[in-house]
Amino acid sequence: MFNLIAGTAVAAAGLSVSAQDGRAEFINVLTGGTSGVYYPLGVALSELYVEGIEGSRTQVQATKASVENLNLLSAGRGEVAFALGDSVMAAWAGDTEAGFQSELTNLRAIGGIYDNYIQIVASGDAGIATLEDLKGKTISVGAPASGTELNARAIFAAADMSYDDMGRVEYLPYAESAELIKNRQLQSTLQSSGLGAAFIKDLATTHQIGIVEIPAEVVERIGAPYKQAVIPAGTYDGQDADVPTAAVTNILVTSEAVSEETVYLMTKLMFENIPRLTSAHSAAATLDPAEAVQNLPIPLHPGAERYYREIGVLE
Repeated sequence: MFNLIAGTAVAAAGLSVSAQDGRAEFINVLTGGTSGVYYPLGVALSELYVEGIEGSRTQVQATKASVENLNLLSAGRGEVAFALGDSVMAAWAGDTEAGFQSELTNLRAIGGIYDNYIQIVASGDAGIATLEDLKGKTISVGAPASGTELNARAIFAAADMSYDDMGRVEYLPYAESAELIKNRQLQSTLQSSGLGAAFIKDLATTHQIGIVEIPAEVVERIGAPYKQAVIPAGTYDGQDADVPTAAVTNILVTSEAVSEETVYLMTKLMFENIPRLTSAHSAAATLDPAEAVQNLPIPLHPGAERYYREIGVLE
């Protein structure tokens, strides 16, 4: 599904020409499902690009998120994309099991932007309090070969579990998973998202839910780019205690085909407008240029590197 921002006209996907030569520069922003975090942040970024990159036209594309985004970006069908760090690592390596048919070495990083928290949500009456309790139960794990689904595989493997242990596995994104839980057609869902995810908040206002702990030892078995994290008490209605979980950094990615000047401006506009991005989604509140350059699995784009050097984050 395509959405036009700021009244811009549709251009062919992948078309990218310099605004400096008198023609419009087309920037396709690859996001995720409309009920997730990537989409509203993508819309906010596209508006900043229109205002701050002279002659630019933008489009926001809702996708199946990380894996699809990286494949589209590498194929020249987008200029900037959101993706989970482990998906970016898999894309660079050409991990076929993760959904990449070759090494996508034309990808370049703009920077880490915020952490995705692995959030396992269970219906309050499903009797699910631990990972072990998921055995024999119904669960949704995100779209097939999506970043979320790669997270699910990693978590279950580290806990000595697999999809075969479940009663039934559905491959559905955020909103659809929540609707099935509301309708008592699904008992749980594993989703990878920023804290305060709208679909969980909505579900928690009308149904009793539980957030399932991912123990520290499970996270340690996976290793980088996964790290231990906590979903703070009160993040969702009825959640009275902190819940240990795993987190993976989201990365804003571009390709080497996008010009240095354009990526420099993309990076600068993002970090100079954090309050505006935060108004689109609270996940942007953690944006920090010093953190953005840490532990990236692919090289920085020269345009992004130029910005970080300009502000003193890189020497």
